[in-house]
This record gives sequence, C-alpha cells and structure tokens, in this order.
Amino acid sequence: MLEAKLQQAALLKRLLDSIKELVTDANFNCTEEGIHLQAMDNSHVALVAVKLDADGFKKYRCDRPIPLGVNFASLTKVLKCAKDDDIVTIKADDDGDVLNLTYEARYADRIAEYAVKLMEIDADSLDIPVTEYDARVTMPSSEFTRIARDLSLLGESVKIEVSKEGVRFSSEGEAANASILLKQTDAACQKYENYGKETKTEDDDDKEEGGSNKAKKGKVKKEDKDVDMEGDGNEDENNDDDGEFKAKSDDEGEDEKEDEEEEEEESSSKKRKKAPSKNGKPTKKAKKSEEGSPDVGVMIEMNQHVILTFSLKYLVNFSKSSTLSDTVQIMLSNDVPLLVSYTFGQGDIKYYLAPKIGEE
Repeated sequence: MLEAKLQQAALLKRLLDSIKELVTDANFNCTEEGIHLQAMDNSHVALVAVKLDADGFKKYRCDRPIPLGVNFASLTKVLKCAKDDDIVTIKADDDGDVLNLTYEARYADRIAEYAVKLMEIDADSLDIPVTEYDARVTMPSSEFTRIARDLSLLGESVKIEVSKEGVRFSSEGEAANASILLKQTDAACQKYENYGKETKTEDDDDKEEGGSNKAKKGKVKKEDKDVDMEGDGNEDENNDDDGEFKAKSDDEGEDEKEDEEEEEEESSSKKRKKAPSKNGKPTKKAKKSEEGSPDVGVMIEMNQHVILTFSLKYLVNFSKSSTLSDTVQIMLSNDVPLLVSYTFGQGDIKYYLAPKIGEE
C-alpha cells in the first residue's frame, strides 16, 4: 500500500505542468525511498527523470514497490481542482486500479476526494550513467526561461557555447539572428558554490573567504579585484578618503570662521559638513556604489571548450520547471546529451536532450 501526504498541492501541479507536454503517460515508481519517474518523449530525443524523496513528504508509507501508470492529461485535470495550499494525500493499493487523491483545505472544513484510473504501461527503466561533464553552468532559472523563450521566436535551434569568455546562446532565423552572452560574476560563485550544501555560517568574514577559496578550486577564473577589495583595495580607499576628508576639513575650518560672524548659518553649515567627516571613514555613498553593482548571477565551471546545438522547442519545455526552483544547472559535454537540472525541497527534476548532429 502507498500513502503519501504533501503539505501543498502546488508542488504536484507545477510538476505536472512541467512535463505534461513532453510526456503523455508514464509510470510513477513508488518505493521506500520515494517516488521516481523516468520517461522519454515520443520522438525519443528527450528524457525526463523526476525524484521525490520520502523525506520530503509530511507522511510517507510504501510497503512494497508499486508502479503507478498515469495519464498526465487526466491527472492534470484532477490536480486543477486543488488549491495551491491544500494538503494532498495520495493513496494506492498494491493491486488496485485507481489512484486516490484527497485534498484537505488548510483554512476550511473541506475535504475533496478524487480517483484517477491507472494504466498498465510497459516501460523499461534506463540506467543513466554517471557522467563527468566538461562544462557546468549555474544560473537563475528565470534567465534561462527568458533566453529560451526569446530565441524560440527567431529560430528552431540554439547553439550553446561555453568558453573562457562565458556561456553564449545563439540562434539563426530566416529574418534575424541573435546572440546572448552571459559572463560569470564573483557574487554568483559564492552564491552557487554552496547551493544545496551545509555550510558553517558563524561569521560573515568566513563566508566571504570560504566562498572565494572554493571558487578558485572550481576552475572558474577570478579577477584580482576581489582580493583587492579585502586587502590592497583598502589602501586605495584610504588614499582617496585622505584627499577627500582633508579638503572637507579645510572647508570646515573656513565655516567655523564664518559661523562666528553669522549665527544663523552656523547650524546649517555644521549639519552639512559634519556628516561626511567623522574619523576619516568612507561615506555611505561609497558603500552603496560598491553594493549596487549589477549581478547577473551566473557561475561557470569548465574543463574544456564546449559547443553544441539543440532544439529550442525542448528547451522551452524544460524551462517550465522554473516554477519549481529559482536555480537551474546546465551541464554539457561533447557527444553527450545535455543535462538540465532543477533541485527543489522535495527532490529534483532532470532533463536529458540529445544534441543535433551535423550542426556546428
């Protein structure tokens, strides 16, 4: 018997919306470890693999492995009847022919029960080998969605190139061509290096130093400016501050002389001059200029130059999983299918796409 309870129905709704156009029906394989799905599209060009860990459920019980053959169109209709914040309970008997779903309203005494007919689907599970990819790009999923959507308006294929310069997405159409280059940022290296990992967060300084050291190990080129900001860069700031504040202190001396003659101008001149001249410290405006720098949020790890061409139609479908996670990882190797991975709280969803042959 299977019984699984989720805190929110939004997860299942978003999950089904992500793959319903790619796969029409497939088996949800339920085991003690969780629920897994693996299916290919009709053209056998793309493969989707979903993993929902047992720990991600509020309650999970599976006595023995059970395959649940489901038609995604039917299941999507049933899930639309649930609100995003409803508590969902999934039940299925060992030899049953229906999948029972119960929706419990969180803020009302309402319980809705639905039963979806199960199908017998003969599908062989594929053993996906562990691959050492030549390049990995970690970026915001919203940016990936925008790139796939924009380029799909121009052409049918996209060329993805990962080099020392960055990651470039380019497409050629009948009416226009497009090329989008994303360069890695140092802030992204710190943000994504610890993504999904447990780290010590005792001091902010430890975070910055740990992030910079890890980024150096990840074969990601770093500029010396990052180190200068913590070390040598302070000397430049001090030099600039000395010049600024000396001039201001001279102005203050002149103001004090003028203040003795005119009492009304004394208060206004002191208020204007005292703010930027305490202890020769940098002003808040200088800090804002540093913190206000734009962050593209892309991290690139590369072993060698990679350039491959893929169908944009599939990438647009993959990008629909951005509702599950705000981060996406794109992994590439020559002569190996592309891997697009989204990780969320209850598990992950991975897409594999074969490259187009004969296009450079």
